[in-house]
Amino acid sequence: MNESIRRACVIGWPIGHSRSPIIHGHWLKKHGIAGEYGKRAVKPDELEEFLLGLSAHGLVGCNVTVPHKEAAFRIITRANPEGVSALARALGAVNTVWLDEWGRVRADNTDVYGFMANFHEGAPDWRAAGKHVVIIGAGGAARAVVAGFSQEGVARVTLANRTLEKAERLAQELAGIGEAALAAAPLSALPALLAEADVLVNTTSLGMSGQPPLNIDLSPLPDHAVVADIVYAPLKTALLEQAELRGLSTVDGLGMLLHQAVPGFAKWFGVRPEVTADLRALVEADIEREQGGA
Repeated sequence: MNESIRRACVIGWPIGHSRSPIIHGHWLKKHGIAGEYGKRAVKPDELEEFLLGLSAHGLVGCNVTVPHKEAAFRIITRANPEGVSALARALGAVNTVWLDEWGRVRADNTDVYGFMANFHEGAPDWRAAGKHVVIIGAGGAARAVVAGFSQEGVARVTLANRTLEKAERLAQELAGIGEAALAAAPLSALPALLAEADVLVNTTSLGMSGQPPLNIDLSPLPDHAVVADIVYAPLKTALLEQAELRGLSTVDGLGMLLHQAVPGFAKWFGVRPEVTADLRALVEADIEREQGGA
């Protein structure tokens, strides 16, 4: 093994679907860095040994994806409490792990950065002040989206979820993460919520290839509203297609995947990369190949 080569990877269970190696491989080649980025399937009962033994595995760090983000947070918090970022502590989840100069494991959550960077790229004229954001879902992705908008200074965030109790619990847990007033509502309240929404975000897997569709009537939304979807396969979901037919601004989910990768690459390889059109085209082509069954 060439010790001068810095190695990182993405871990999950399963992990075959991940496109992170395409992203990081593109940046490594573009910047001429002697590094490698792969993917490793890590079972839940192997997670602690893997995270606390990164160096033994020949790694300088890793990305963490489902279902390990919350468990990784707990493991690293126990091992090095001061090594977990304040944002990750607030969210109770990490997705980016690295070893510092003393070999201690550290972690952050870059999903918030990834979502908001993508949102502003897709809706560059949008401003947070006084806005009401409606979020569909109350899972892990919803946590990052709530945090992002709350920290940017929106006035209100409402979580609409099939299970009202789950949305209420999430609103309570994140109440202090920003200035926004957080509330929960059942999905049946969506028509009334949409009529006063400035932003609608789908954070569920509904509408993803192989998943049930997200059946929502967007006609109550104001003409200035922005519609975002974290799903990126297909690249344009039925929700975004409906929004475009209404003439609304839309933000797709692929950019979140691309932007959340930036801070980790900088930690592992020492260069802060950019999300460019050629990178997006590379990942889009891979998604389209998969959608076409190629």
